[in-house]
Order: sequence, then structure tokens, then C-alpha cells
Amino acid sequence: MVTTETARTIVGVIGNVISFFLFLSPVPTFVSIWKAKSVQEFKPDPYVATVLNCMMWVFYGLPFVHPDSVLVVTINGIGLFIELIYVSIFLIYSPGHKRRKIVIYLLIEVIFMAIVIFITLFFLHTTQRRSMLIGLMAIIFNIGMYTSPLTVMRMVIKTKSVKYMPFTLSLFNFLNGVIWVIYAALKFDPYVLIPNGLGSLSGLVQLILYATYYKTTRWDDDDKPPQAQLSEI
Repeated sequence: MVTTETARTIVGVIGNVISFFLFLSPVPTFVSIWKAKSVQEFKPDPYVATVLNCMMWVFYGLPFVHPDSVLVVTINGIGLFIELIYVSIFLIYSPGHKRRKIVIYLLIEVIFMAIVIFITLFFLHTTQRRSMLIGLMAIIFNIGMYTSPLTVMRMVIKTKSVKYMPFTLSLFNFLNGVIWVIYAALKFDPYVLIPNGLGSLSGLVQLILYATYYKTTRWDDDDKPPQAQLSEI
């Protein structure tokens, strides 16, 4: 019989795989940006938010903060690297005023993270207290990552077009949220359960919007719709 810990490890590995595809899902968007040499109407919000989210979860999963969380560290470490590449592409192809805003937000995130690490290591001396503080903050920023597409969803509703809401990103947001909810439920971890429950709901709303407005979207001849097939990732 499979133990709860074994099942949790298996689900965690699956979660790592799905999360990896989630991080790769915007690739068609950035290929489009690269070809156009412009960010067009794509928003940097989700990617900038995910940078902070990944930094927080990497710190949360370290053994001196929350022991036995190797799978959390590995996928968020990989995700952080990928998201920094995406943000770099935005910096290259964004106009000056948008570029300055992105840089300012990144600096704020780095300073904030440094303060959090300092407070955690020098004022909290047990893994239980450290897990609670970083876990609560991770919940907040994970929610920020999942709700950052709200600006894009508002645009979809307003324009009745899903042209600038990549399908693969929405799909893997949903799948990622669901699998990590299962992972957290097997060995109750509210810090993982709460934000990913909200994340799966956010992803579901995006998929519903995509289904609703796909037919009314006017695709330019040179701009093909984001494809749903996993083979393209």
C-alpha cells in the first residue's frame, strides 16, 4: 500500500513537471515579441510578479526555514531563472518609460526580499516560526502571481478578444493550481493549499473567458492565435 508520504512525493514530482510547463508556456508570446521587436500589448505584470513569488518560495523551501521541501525549492529555482529571462526580453523590447517601471519594480522586489531574509534569519530562531512568516508572505505573493492576469482579463472582456491572453499560460495556471492543491492536502500545508486553490480558480476563469471570446477575436494575418497543443511547448 502506498503511504501518504510516497503519494505526496509522487504528486510533488508531477507538480514539478506541470509547473515547469507553466513556466515555459509563455514561450510563444515571447517568440511573437522577438519577431515583432516590440512588446505590443502584452503586459509584464504576471512575469514581474512571478519573480518575487519564486524568490519567496525558494526561501520558504530551504531546510532552515521549512524542512523536507526540496521539490518546492527545485521548481521555483528553475522558475526564477526562466522568469528573469522573460523579464529581460520585456526590458529589451519595451519603450523607455515602461522599461524604467519594470526596473523600479524589480529593485523594490530585491530590496524587499533582502529585508525579509534578514528579519527571518536574525529574529526568528525556529523553523516553525520561520515557516509561518515566510509561508504567510508566500501566500500573499502567490495570490499576486495568480491574480496579476486580472489586467489582461479586463482587456479581454472589454475588447471581446483573447489575442493577448496566451491560452497555454491560462491552461497551465489551472493545472498547476490543481496539482499543488492535491499535494498540500495529502500532508496538510495551508501555505501551499490556499494560494493554489485560488490559483486554480483564477486559471479556470481565464479558460472560461478564452472559450467565450475566442470566436470574436480578430486575428491579424501575421499574428496567429496561441496554440493549445503541448507539443509546441
